[in-house]
Amino acid sequence: MSIPHITPARLDFAADGTPWSADYADVYHSAHGALDQAQHVFLAGNDLPQAWQGREQFVIVETGFGLGHNFLATWQAWRADPHACQRLHFISVEQHPFTAADLARAHQASGAPAALSAALCAQWPMLVPGFQRLEFDGGRLVLTLLLGEAAQLLPQCRASVDAIYLDGFAPGKNPQMWSAEVFRALAGLSRTGSSLATWSVAGVVRQGLREAGFAVSKAEGFAGKRQMLRGHFAGKAVPAANALPHEALVIGAGLAGSGICARLAQRGWRLQLLESGAQPAQGASGNLAGAFRPQPSADDNYMARLTRAGFQYQLRDLARLASEGHKVRWSQCGVLHVARDEAQARKLARIVDSLAAPQEFIAWLDADAAAERAGQPCQAGAWWFAAGGWINPPSLCAAHLASCGEALQQRFNAHVARLSHADGQWHAYDADDQLLGRAAHVVLANAHDARRLFGREELGLYSARGQVSHVPTPALGEVNTVVCGSGYLTPAVDGVHALGATFMVHDQELDVRAAEHAENLDKLGKMLPQAGHGIDTSTLPGRASLRPITSDRMPMLGALPGPPGLWLLSGFGARGLVWGLLCAEQLASQMHGEPLPLERDLIRAIDPLRYLG
Repeated sequence: MSIPHITPARLDFAADGTPWSADYADVYHSAHGALDQAQHVFLAGNDLPQAWQGREQFVIVETGFGLGHNFLATWQAWRADPHACQRLHFISVEQHPFTAADLARAHQASGAPAALSAALCAQWPMLVPGFQRLEFDGGRLVLTLLLGEAAQLLPQCRASVDAIYLDGFAPGKNPQMWSAEVFRALAGLSRTGSSLATWSVAGVVRQGLREAGFAVSKAEGFAGKRQMLRGHFAGKAVPAANALPHEALVIGAGLAGSGICARLAQRGWRLQLLESGAQPAQGASGNLAGAFRPQPSADDNYMARLTRAGFQYQLRDLARLASEGHKVRWSQCGVLHVARDEAQARKLARIVDSLAAPQEFIAWLDADAAAERAGQPCQAGAWWFAAGGWINPPSLCAAHLASCGEALQQRFNAHVARLSHADGQWHAYDADDQLLGRAAHVVLANAHDARRLFGREELGLYSARGQVSHVPTPALGEVNTVVCGSGYLTPAVDGVHALGATFMVHDQELDVRAAEHAENLDKLGKMLPQAGHGIDTSTLPGRASLRPITSDRMPMLGALPGPPGLWLLSGFGARGLVWGLLCAEQLASQMHGEPLPLERDLIRAIDPLRYLG
């Protein structure tokens, strides 16, 4: 299986200054103005802003993000409307996205709103395949970009859509965008009455939409174009789910618990956090520093795709937290993933070539270039993740909890002995059968201990002991970046390097062991052969913790069977820093009844039901 990749669009202009695609021999918008066209065809064609007024949320899906003018025009109208929906979701698919620099250049030429363009370009993702979720205006406006082919990605989207913008290149230039597969996918996202609008009145478009279940009619076109299409979905209505109150108990205050609190608080939920320890991040989330980077693979498997999306989502979150004054201790010093030998080096280099990703996402370095990055000789060549680095997990947990504000009540030294469900609410009790809290929802974010509270052994959630060694700076010399491979090593944090980690399944003891220090140092030697010699493992400090794992090494999140409102968020293993927040966003979106940020097959791969049947 080949790794999908994204080929960016090239920004060219026609003689009249209109953005032009040489590949498709077509313009990106009317010569009479991109924003005016967006207003006439797509907003007015879908009865916006009237249709979203007074709504809690409204969902738009677009075929062909292009230069983003439809998104910017919609954002501008939504901002200006005092009666606008509380949350606006804009989902857009694009096979050939522009770079952020080209977007900014085109927006300047078109007269797009400068502040909105700057905010979009500041968050614009690295151009790699899959779903990317961006958030604006305090999270009230959510842009989910589907980077890849529309016919492949739209069926992977899970959402209930209110309005559709059909805006690909002309059907004769790009027939795949107007195919029966795309129209069926849009019908699958629609509910009875979902509206649509497009500038195209081609017969193949009208026929294809009607065959997919849409009723369409011609309307007055924009500027020099005589006609456009408007329509609505005439198919069968999808019954609305019974919504529970927006309140939740969250059990566990590590990366999972703090992350889901942050994501639900942004949606206005009332939250109670119950943590058995004296403060947040007492388990594996309490380590000094962890490596933060994606994990590509030769077959672009589920783990690779989830880390690719999670990596960028967490990067955007770190920027958001900093802008809001919530300090996270982390360094974007880059991450080297060193091959164990020349044979693996050739394999890793081929993966970089196959991925064809931007250099800022991943690059290949030979052994000499890797050594220059690391500050000392490397065993072999390496992947280089320039945007990666290390993160101090406790500070990330604290920042997420602080971002919740008054929406969150925190209670520590509160060990939940059992749960019960009565009168539409979940109740949490301690060992003395005293009530700790109650709410319509409960999220088990308490690592492997979630299996005890759920009460079913077949859940497939286990623990693995991991020991990290804290190596004083003088013992290692200069280390300029995070180095990974058989293990991981961070630059100095508070005068020590974090070196880890061991992996001992079903070992629940938390003592620090010289033998595991020796194992970590052995891993270090396989990455940096001249490092770590002569270190006395008997006196070396460190930290041991238990990481929640699953047999397939994928996280576990979603609804659990039983009374409504029971949710699980766990199984991050050693990848909580790259998976944690995106998984929390996925779960919060499920709980809130919103479009989901992950593809359908990824959602199935992380659903607890894969073990429970």
